[in-house]
Amino acid sequence: MNVAITQGWDLTPPAFTQGLGQWSSGNGTAGSATYAGAANAAIVTSDADFGGCLELLKTTGTQKLRWMGQTPILPGVYLRITARIKAVSGNLPSVRIAGYAMDGNSHVGGLTETGPSVSLNAYGSVMSVSAIVGTGRRQGVDMAWGMAPDYGHFGLDLTGQTGGVVRIDDLQIEDVSTAFLRGSLDLVDVRDYGALGDGQANDIAAFQAADQAAQGRTVIVPQGEYYLPSSVSFSSPMRFIGTVKMPTSARLALLSSFDFPTYAAAFGDETLGLKKALQALFGYTDHNILDLRGRRVELTEPLRVDDYAPGLTSFSNRRVIQNGQINVIGSSAWQDVKVTSSARFNVNRPDELSDVANVANIPVGARITGVGVGREVYVKAKNVGAQKVTLSQPMYGGTATRNFTFTRHQYIFDFSGMDKLDRFNIANLELLCNGHASGLMLAPDGQMNQIRDSYVNSPKDRGITSIGRGCQDFLIDGCQFLSNEQSVAAQDRTTIVLNANANDVKIRDSRFVRFATTFVLNGSGHLIVGNHWFQGDNNPKTNPTPGLVFTQTNVQAAVTGNYIDNNIIEWTNEHDARPNFGSEYSFGGLTVTGNTCVALNVAPWFRWFSIKPYGSGHFIQGLNISNNVFKALNGTVDQIEQVDTSFADLDYGRMRNVLIEGNTFNGITKFTASPVVLELNQSTAQATWVLDAGDYLPFGGWARNVESITAEGMVRDQSSERVTAMPYALVEQGARKQEVRLNWPTPAKGRVQVRLRMDAPT
Repeated sequence: MNVAITQGWDLTPPAFTQGLGQWSSGNGTAGSATYAGAANAAIVTSDADFGGCLELLKTTGTQKLRWMGQTPILPGVYLRITARIKAVSGNLPSVRIAGYAMDGNSHVGGLTETGPSVSLNAYGSVMSVSAIVGTGRRQGVDMAWGMAPDYGHFGLDLTGQTGGVVRIDDLQIEDVSTAFLRGSLDLVDVRDYGALGDGQANDIAAFQAADQAAQGRTVIVPQGEYYLPSSVSFSSPMRFIGTVKMPTSARLALLSSFDFPTYAAAFGDETLGLKKALQALFGYTDHNILDLRGRRVELTEPLRVDDYAPGLTSFSNRRVIQNGQINVIGSSAWQDVKVTSSARFNVNRPDELSDVANVANIPVGARITGVGVGREVYVKAKNVGAQKVTLSQPMYGGTATRNFTFTRHQYIFDFSGMDKLDRFNIANLELLCNGHASGLMLAPDGQMNQIRDSYVNSPKDRGITSIGRGCQDFLIDGCQFLSNEQSVAAQDRTTIVLNANANDVKIRDSRFVRFATTFVLNGSGHLIVGNHWFQGDNNPKTNPTPGLVFTQTNVQAAVTGNYIDNNIIEWTNEHDARPNFGSEYSFGGLTVTGNTCVALNVAPWFRWFSIKPYGSGHFIQGLNISNNVFKALNGTVDQIEQVDTSFADLDYGRMRNVLIEGNTFNGITKFTASPVVLELNQSTAQATWVLDAGDYLPFGGWARNVESITAEGMVRDQSSERVTAMPYALVEQGARKQEVRLNWPTPAKGRVQVRLRMDAPT
């Protein structure tokens, strides 16, 4: 920009030959003394070097010469004032360009108002002296005046001994702003609006002024550290060469440059830049996506929401962080915090621990282990004054005071400091946990959070953790989770991908490799569709562990079209404070259909499906295991299902609505099904035929119902005459109640097909 061209302004003062009434011997302000008629000033019309010029006798210590015209001071405009001068006689003075800064009718103090001084060292030798004035503190600017002055009165000072006579050529004022532009006129520099960049001065006003003046152009932040002491928003695109410094609570909202690379440049640190970007993401509504733009972020500490957004307790607008990689760098910040304490659990208050010793040191989000504690029970909240801890799930061990261990893992994204978070999405992101960190800890409450099209590699302890009901409607879509325990035997691993406490989790089209347990799910309404999770290892005759664990009895869930490799679907009620059956629903509401289930190098007692009641009196009241493929490799498996009686057995007399049919068995010794069609051959005439169905009834159940009896060929009596009467069936016969007895009105022999089941159908 050149204001002489763009604005048509004439910056050059009038020639001295036009009169000295506009030339002040003071500061140049209205009413100050001028050189018109002064005894020490005269016009020379025909100097050999200058032509018309001013001859001036120095009579004071600092002889001032100021043009009384008002030269404007504008952001981004840099003016060079130049004077040519020579000594004529007497003492040789020094000379410098000088000015007087004005705001309206008032002087602006505290500014540098003189340029560098030049000594006149010979008579008749023409010297040139100049200085540059402008708003910004930039290299080459002699008088950086900032945004306070509106205009200045410019001229020169003669300093040194009095008595010397000099001649001064007409002063020149020219716009040299182009010398300070960095190759493009489409930039606005914050220094031109008074920013100092010294790390101490408040530069917010300068930044805001530059933003307002940009009008769509890019605002550039040059080298330096710029202190912004409070929250600020910028509408213009921003480019950071220097950095900004802000308090933790202050938010930087870059409305036209909202992406991680810009924030990393703004704060000069990737971890701090990501924190500040997340703070802005949750702080205003102009953007709902934080784009890493394919960048790899070297992360040295957890991203705890209460650190980078203190005071943020609830957020329910959709927010997305996407498109990049977060690489965890090992440090002490990732170390677990472990506390051992005694506490009392009371089944009448199943969501809390009371009389908790050392409760102040127990972190929210800590995992609780001890006698009577099920898997994945966490500290949801704590009350130090009341010595209470709120639990994510009840304990099954009954009322008692026990010692517990509280282990707090560290997560890349940690939202435990909030009360509620809804609709937070991770998309197209790779989390390289590198065995140092876990992945994501959800807020205690929330719904419709999601991770999609992402990779979580080598989490130290957990992939995704819910410490409350922040997992309601949680979605995992198109992701891969790779364990940090690839070479560890399955039974020795400790890592888990996901736990859930609330309802309606959807896990779809994803892959999970070699964790101790893949999913631990409380709640109901879950859909697990189209995934592949495998937990095998390289050891012969491995000891597979549960891969999918349901921890409440009535789950209303579907496990469909998955590849289930070397692990167990386990169904428990370990998160029930009263695990004995009462008035609630018992085990039911589960559909397992269309899955491929493989086991390699396992012992014959391995099972793909296991029900483990933690209390007595339970039964199955709604289970569909159908149209699956079960295949054992490098060995055989006795059967596909079992009841784990470590705590209690099921009540087989109350089984109902169990459908196990249409499955394909390879390398399985016992083909269990219900209903099952069995053939009974009776070669000698007997009045009672006995059918033992024990090898075919799932879960070792009883033969409770006969649906049909179909004769295959003719049934004959002792005389080989046809028997036309039908037998009646007695069920639940024998010591194990797994026999069916067909009673004929007369001794008979022949072959029948009996369709029976281990439950009541309704």
